Amino acid sequence: MDLILFQLINRLSGRFSTADKLMILISNRVRYVYLFIIVVILFKNRFNKKIALETGLSVAFSLAAQFFIHLFYFKPRPFMKRRIGILIPSKTDSSFPSKHTMLAFTVSTTVLMYHRTLGTIMMWMSALTGLSRIWVGHHYPSDIVGSAFLGSLASLAARIISYSKLDNKPDN
Repeated sequence: MDLILFQLINRLSGRFSTADKLMILISNRVRYVYLFIIVVILFKNRFNKKIALETGLSVAFSLAAQFFIHLFYFKPRPFMKRRIGILIPSKTDSSFPSKHTMLAFTVSTTVLMYHRTLGTIMMWMSALTGLSRIWVGHHYPSDIVGSAFLGSLASLAARIISYSKLDNKPDN
């Protein structure tokens, strides 16, 4: 099923120049939009510093999870096992998890817990990021779904730790 879904999506690449350019842009550059949003939230007001700090913690959890997964598990990228077209060059490291997608969902989930509208928009951007990673030929759909789950889980873990730290602080 994973391969069939991959082929259905990836077959579209190379056929529509505008769509290819958009997917490459999303795949490579949308992370800067996330960074910009977090910086704006950080400087907007004091309450929102908590969101930025929680996002940083959840990103650290995501990167640690990716590091440990890569130590013990290797899944070849689609272009390593099959002859497919890739739109942009890629590393030949493990396909799972997709760091781009995982980090996008990590940040989106954290923002969603504080700002429903902005978080929903960012979740759609994260889904597009995942789709773009399949489109350009770098990941299988299962890599994207797993990365979305891990990123959201890391964000929830950061939220739980953040709340437990607040509950243990003495009142002033």
